[in-house]
Amino acid sequence: MTSAIEPQKARRLYLLLRDQITSGRLPSGARLPGEPVLAAEHGLARVTVRRALDLLASEGLVRRRPGSGTFVQGPAGARPVIGDLPNLLSGLIAMGRATGVRLLSFEYVAAPAIIAEALLLEPGERVQRSVRVRLIDGQPFSYLTTHVPERVGLSYSEADLAATPLLSLMERSGVTADRATQAIGATLAGPEVAQALDLEVGSALIDLTRVVFDRSGRGVEHLHALYRPDRYAFQMDLVRTGDAGERRWTPAVPRPVKPESPRRPAARRPAP
Repeated sequence: MTSAIEPQKARRLYLLLRDQITSGRLPSGARLPGEPVLAAEHGLARVTVRRALDLLASEGLVRRRPGSGTFVQGPAGARPVIGDLPNLLSGLIAMGRATGVRLLSFEYVAAPAIIAEALLLEPGERVQRSVRVRLIDGQPFSYLTTHVPERVGLSYSEADLAATPLLSLMERSGVTADRATQAIGATLAGPEVAQALDLEVGSALIDLTRVVFDRSGRGVEHLHALYRPDRYAFQMDLVRTGDAGERRWTPAVPRPVKPESPRRPAARRPAP
């Protein structure tokens, strides 16, 4: 058996063990089989097994004790940030105040056709484009690319955006975010995004596109957001409505939004 690390096989074992830990099948405090046992069970070199365990340790899912073994300690750090869909706009400001931000770029550019169409821009209208990484407890969880009409973007500076939620800046300038439309899907991390979010290239991400409109119906923000699914989740409360035979799930009345505060998670993890 080769002694070289096999990255794909190491990642496969890492994902297998990670799923067992996050699902609760391997409870906090459980001792994992030793490297020789895992290597024999999965047909891997010990260095490959060691790499998989190192990945788990880097996420705080296991603790390696020399001479004693490797023990499950469950998810480390604060629980994932939860995005409440019914409280969408107010929740964005609350989340912005409860998390940190790293501004990667800030510039004024010609609006790409897809952005101009989504924001209902006039021909030739420019946009302010920014790229930010949001962090919770110092750990990156989202990669955000925003396009804002130049007439709105000129009301705040690069320093403002690095310190204040974008919706707060827009409201300060007199823009009122009235409604939004969004689509949520999934994608894989490219090299640039993977580096920013501290992931391996090809890791799964939640993919969200949101367009925000003011009271007059003009587009004021186009957001493309990529989230680490282990650090961000979407939540929606539902109620059963309708007459007998035609009952269906309907979004519940929005609940008051409270800023996220760091808390230790239980051994079992939630779901962006």
